[in-house]
Amino acid sequence: MDHSLLHIISHTDLDGIAAAAVAWHRWQPTRPLKVSLAGYGTVDALILESIEAGQEFVVIDLFCQNEKTIEKLDKQYIADDAPFLFDHHDTTAARYGNRPWAVVDTNYCAAKVYYRWLVGTGAPGMERLAPLVELANDRDLWINENPDSRLWQALITLCGPQSLFARLAANPEAVLLPHERAAAVDFVEKQEKRFALAVEKIGKSKDDLAFVEPGILEFGDVSDFGGLVLDRMANPPLLVAVAAKRYSGEWAVSMRSRSETAGKVVGMLRDGKKIRGGGHDDSAALYFPPSYSPEQIRTTITAALRTIKDSERPTGVTLGDLLASGKSGRK
Repeated sequence: MDHSLLHIISHTDLDGIAAAAVAWHRWQPTRPLKVSLAGYGTVDALILESIEAGQEFVVIDLFCQNEKTIEKLDKQYIADDAPFLFDHHDTTAARYGNRPWAVVDTNYCAAKVYYRWLVGTGAPGMERLAPLVELANDRDLWINENPDSRLWQALITLCGPQSLFARLAANPEAVLLPHERAAAVDFVEKQEKRFALAVEKIGKSKDDLAFVEPGILEFGDVSDFGGLVLDRMANPPLLVAVAAKRYSGEWAVSMRSRSETAGKVVGMLRDGKKIRGGGHDDSAALYFPPSYSPEQIRTTITAALRTIKDSERPTGVTLGDLLASGKSGRK
């Protein structure tokens, strides 16, 4: 039996926290664990620190941004070892889905990807974690069949990722306790007021970008707010972007779309050095240096949207246009 330390590296949303809890309950009975809940800006450093320390690690629901880290991982991996990456993001699937150390499935949230793999290996005691995994899957894939998934996400905003992980490490039951439910419901009611203010600030313009300045929404608001703007507005924008200043000083910009625009913007602007990012086609994030101002961030994303639209705009007359014109002339 392996008694060495395992470093669990996961994301800070409900999916990532649930995934970390799954890993905790799988491995804590048999080996010491270190848990890091992180964003795209720090995951590379955490992986490299683990490699340098000779620690085993598992990365769930996010992945590194620097190709040099990938090169080290390729060299580190030994054939027939267990995979160490479990993810569901489109960008990860496109870039690293064929690596032997990766299990990537865009049909499920990352917690469910990891859970299904563990069940497939015959890991014991997984049945108890199934409701928690399904809760995370409902939330992360925006299924909206379980209204409690929004309340769980509210607890992350209210209490912080580490606190919610501590709760799930102690008690992985997916049923909210009475005091948890009361606090989450109260938070959601206040959240609706923040949404109203953010919509007012955005205005009723027909711009392609709905950019929310920092200080209006809180961490964890973005998914629900994105759904409000993109699915309920009469003339929705192409992209919703919410800027927030992190404690490190850099900017985190969460983006939501409904036509793969968020992923395209990330692909265009991400360079792995100055600007980092990742995520799904319609749910992604960019990280800008502290030197940027909110207006510079807005201008940069607007320019990317303009370039994307220009590249997708038809150029000249197509064969279909000519055939249609010919038919029209014969009538």
